[in-house]
Amino acid sequence: MTIASTEKIMIQNNILIVDDHPFIIEGYKNAITRYNPKEFQFFISQAKDCKSAYDIITNPDTLAFDIAFLDISMPPYEEKGLYSGEDLAKLINETMPDCKIILLTMYTELLKIKTIIKTINPNGLVIKNDLTFDELLFAFDKVINNKIYYSQSVQKMLDLGEKDTIEIDQFDKQILFHLSKGTKLSEIPQYIPISLGEIERRKLNLKELLKIGNDSDIDLIREAKNQGLLF
Repeated sequence: MTIASTEKIMIQNNILIVDDHPFIIEGYKNAITRYNPKEFQFFISQAKDCKSAYDIITNPDTLAFDIAFLDISMPPYEEKGLYSGEDLAKLINETMPDCKIILLTMYTELLKIKTIIKTINPNGLVIKNDLTFDELLFAFDKVINNKIYYSQSVQKMLDLGEKDTIEIDQFDKQILFHLSKGTKLSEIPQYIPISLGEIERRKLNLKELLKIGNDSDIDLIREAKNQGLLF
């Protein structure tokens, strides 16, 4: 007589957490390990910056991650061209395409949020101001069950953004790019097939659009990056 086993096979998940604040990592770990412990077993790796995350992700002995929690703002690893959690997400997408990615950020600018969704297409996107223990568990539950989760602030911004979206064309983007690289305004016509007068007009329009109330190109570039118009 064969006695059928009533024990459930535990589902194992390999998790990566990257954040430059140790207490936040501990909070994530605490929440994850409390998620349905009878059915799931989690193996958690952690990193504090882009370099330590890169070392883990590219280590040939590292098993592919099932879920990665990535803070968007963290110390860069310039030698490898990694400047943020977005860059790490792209690296994971290339090396571990089945890994589900949850991005966490302090950004609250609509264009930045839309750019993150467009370029990374994360499984989860959470504004840190929305983050509580229960919120983290809720987001984790959605993602682990193959659903997309955006926190409340993200969803509100996307809903409102349907009515109020800033759009700029390729010439404007190229002007911002060259200004960010320190190119003099008078030299930009060498790279863009429009006149200096048109470039000056477009720069003024960009400042009005982004509500830059002075002549500082530095402020213009900073706000363009904040709004997700420039990388």
